[in-house]
Amino acid sequence: MSTTTRTVTSRPRLAPRRIGRWIDDWRPEDAAFWNASGATIARRNLIYSVASEHIGFSVWTLWSVLVLFLGPDYGFDVGQKFLLTAVPSLLGSFVRVPYTFAVAKFGGRNWTVISAALLLVPTVAIALVLEPGVSFETLLWVSALAGVGGGNFASSMTNINAFFPARLKGWALGINAGGGNLGVAVAQLVGLAVLALTGTQHPRLMVAIYIPLIVIVTVLSALKMDNLSQVSNAKGAIREVATHAESWVLAFLYIGTFGSFIGFSFAFGQVLLVQFPKEFPNPAAAAALTFLGPLLGSLIRPVGGRLADRYTGSLVTFWNFVAMALGTAVVLLAAALHSLPLFVTGFVTLFVFSGLGNGSTYKMIPAIFLAKAQLSVGSGTPVEQANALSLRRSGALIGLAGAIGALGGFGVNLAFRQSFLSLGNANGAYLAFLGFYLICLAVTWSWFLRARPGRLEGV
Repeated sequence: MSTTTRTVTSRPRLAPRRIGRWIDDWRPEDAAFWNASGATIARRNLIYSVASEHIGFSVWTLWSVLVLFLGPDYGFDVGQKFLLTAVPSLLGSFVRVPYTFAVAKFGGRNWTVISAALLLVPTVAIALVLEPGVSFETLLWVSALAGVGGGNFASSMTNINAFFPARLKGWALGINAGGGNLGVAVAQLVGLAVLALTGTQHPRLMVAIYIPLIVIVTVLSALKMDNLSQVSNAKGAIREVATHAESWVLAFLYIGTFGSFIGFSFAFGQVLLVQFPKEFPNPAAAAALTFLGPLLGSLIRPVGGRLADRYTGSLVTFWNFVAMALGTAVVLLAAALHSLPLFVTGFVTLFVFSGLGNGSTYKMIPAIFLAKAQLSVGSGTPVEQANALSLRRSGALIGLAGAIGALGGFGVNLAFRQSFLSLGNANGAYLAFLGFYLICLAVTWSWFLRARPGRLEGV
């Protein structure tokens, strides 16, 4: 009896094939590295990240303009129109968390390309179905698809956070977010132009403008951006940041800043039409003012980041909520007096300070985990390990806070809808906003400014 022995020769395990442009050595805190090549690479990626996020915000907020095209031929009431603007905020908030982790999974450049290409789904869908006779249910589903544009923000911010040193994160995140937020104002300007030139008969023209822009941004992102190999897969990072009370406090504050910005951006045009029908007899008249608030709020966001770099994010955020509370009080007074100039002044104030607060609150995210990293180094943790953990957790909180903050946009539109349906005006919504901002400023002072044991320095 013979025995045959099979010899199995094992092959060496090959490293997984990586797609796209990858950078394996990235040291932004090393001054020599940063000055030699790091700054140039980081700024190039920032430029194309802004472009992608800008188009994402434009698509996300398309319905803030498209509802102005829905005249009597469509047969939708005020409550239904507010739902059409609210649903993209809701979906956009949910997709922000997986979009954040996608950067670590696929690479920042690779995911920017994918997420930009996905913007074709809602725009093509709108172009196919938007015409008189379409059912409300169909439009509701199509408007929800626009939420993918909201996810671009989270992945873009997570990616850019990894490129820049701590001393420039507030500025870089502010530029990235502000350039993205400008997509709101630009989309509304495009809508205004279409309304002025064609009336309400050709809403598809608006999305036809954006489809080629999406293709261009997708191609440029593929050609010009880079992936960073040091951005590790953040499995479990959400669970880690969820154990830090500061994470939930920060997410709550972001509802007040970003939630207000995106919610007001969606609702402002409709509020003008409903609350001042004599002053705005047609959608084009309302659209002429609608873009102003988002424009100013977007432009000032980098200023909020820069001020936070200098004075700390918590101090800037505190005074920001004071200003937002005062702006809401002005809007309430204007509504009582039926004064359009005072109303616009108050609302623009809300836009400006919600934009400023976006920059200051987001600067607090890396500051929180940098402060915790410094404490851990003092307890014996190696510096590189502490910094890597800080970057990982900052990226996760960007996704979590961004998702929860975007829910505020959904809440703003629901508040307006309910107030108009119940009271016939928006006063109930304004009172709710005022109360919320007062709570936010109290929370900011209590957690980050008040002298107490365990308070993190420099946040």
